[in-house]
Amino acid sequence: MARTRLYRGGVLEAEDFPLEDLSEHLTDPSCVVWADLCHAPQNELDLVAAELDLHGLAVEDAVTARQRPKLDRYASHLFIAAYGVELDRTTGRLDVAEILTFVTSQALVTVRPDDAFDIGAVVARWDASPDLAKHGVGFLLHGLLDVVVDSHFDAVQSLDDEIEDLEDLLFDDRPHSAEVQRRSFELRKSLVLARRVVVPMREVVNALLRRDLQVVDDAMAPYYQDVYDHVLRATEWTESLRDLVATILETNLTIQGNRLNGIMKKVTSWAAVIAVPTAVTGFYGQNVPYPGFSQSAGFWTSVVVIVTASGGLYALFKRRDWL
Repeated sequence: MARTRLYRGGVLEAEDFPLEDLSEHLTDPSCVVWADLCHAPQNELDLVAAELDLHGLAVEDAVTARQRPKLDRYASHLFIAAYGVELDRTTGRLDVAEILTFVTSQALVTVRPDDAFDIGAVVARWDASPDLAKHGVGFLLHGLLDVVVDSHFDAVQSLDDEIEDLEDLLFDDRPHSAEVQRRSFELRKSLVLARRVVVPMREVVNALLRRDLQVVDDAMAPYYQDVYDHVLRATEWTESLRDLVATILETNLTIQGNRLNGIMKKVTSWAAVIAVPTAVTGFYGQNVPYPGFSQSAGFWTSVVVIVTASGGLYALFKRRDWL
């Protein structure tokens, strides 16, 4: 069932009235209405479109899912497409919830393809500021955009926290190369998706601040400016995090290369140490006479040479940090 609200003179007067009464309420200039259509059948959307005289292209966009974030201007109303986002900390995946909005001089209509977007948070935001309700549709739209942009900011904050955890894994004494690589690609995909829904909101909010749209009055302008500041911060934060994830991937590859070089250095050093006793015992294993041949002195001479040469190589490699 569609949710509806009626404000008269800035005071909440009625809720959950039939959609058929929308145009009747709007005959009073002091009235402002809100209607929320969640997974609504086509006939309900057609009814609202007829009641509010909505443009056919805007209605078509509302039916077609996955619109890009945008603001379209029509003769009698505005159409806004936006997304709320939330990061799944377990998988690193970014969940998006689409919300489409029609804005007229006296009505705000929200259309949701599903219930992924929490419209209850928007209603709670309106109820928390009843003194601003007298500003009409500008007040209702501000509450909606504020919740949307807050979700962007919270998601970017969560992504930042995940990247910090990834940095701790990157420089851990125990190698976590596979986990770091997998997590990096997950976060990078989430950041690409976040950028697609966060960055365009800058133009949407900026357009609403224009005087010619006549949506935001002087009293509500500071509130919209605050939303715009949050959009800019979220946008800049998203861009910096994307660069940071790319840096983490490059650093991970560099650390893997350094660890491999260290391993090769140690293996080569031990091979050099082991080569000394191999050479000495090979020399003394010849079946020809030599000094100390078939005598205990020859055995002890070989032992002294092996221990001295191997110990000297070990000390030299250790001092150069090759072992």
